[in-house]
Amino acid sequence: MKKVILVIVAVVGSFMLAESLTCNKCSMGLVGVCLNAASQVCTTNTSRCFTGQATFPSITTFSGFNSQGCTENVFCNTTTNRTLLGATYITVMTCCNSDQCNPVIISGATSAKLSVTATLGVALVASMRAVMLD
Repeated sequence: MKKVILVIVAVVGSFMLAESLTCNKCSMGLVGVCLNAASQVCTTNTSRCFTGQATFPSITTFSGFNSQGCTENVFCNTTTNRTLLGATYITVMTCCNSDQCNPVIISGATSAKLSVTATLGVALVASMRAVMLD
């Protein structure tokens, strides 16, 4: 009897794993570059793949912040207006429900990551040098 129950649990478990949704994940995207692209397996049957974007309407030249991954269906396809330090920003969450259906935000290829890192490093060194010369 225990073997039969164990087999049933194993079969049900394998179906649950087979139904798991795999999404592209990006915890933080800045200026269109994902800083840490990966894959994520959603943990519930009500999860969906999402792409979220936060933009500041008052700063038209700034493309905003992006994130991707798994979220619960209840947060899908929503737009919210919020305020941060007096600045209004809009968050848009779009969802889909097939494997890796949330396309990777503009690729953060190694060369792009390196150029962003190098630019930030040069800016930091320049600002530190300016402070030291004053």
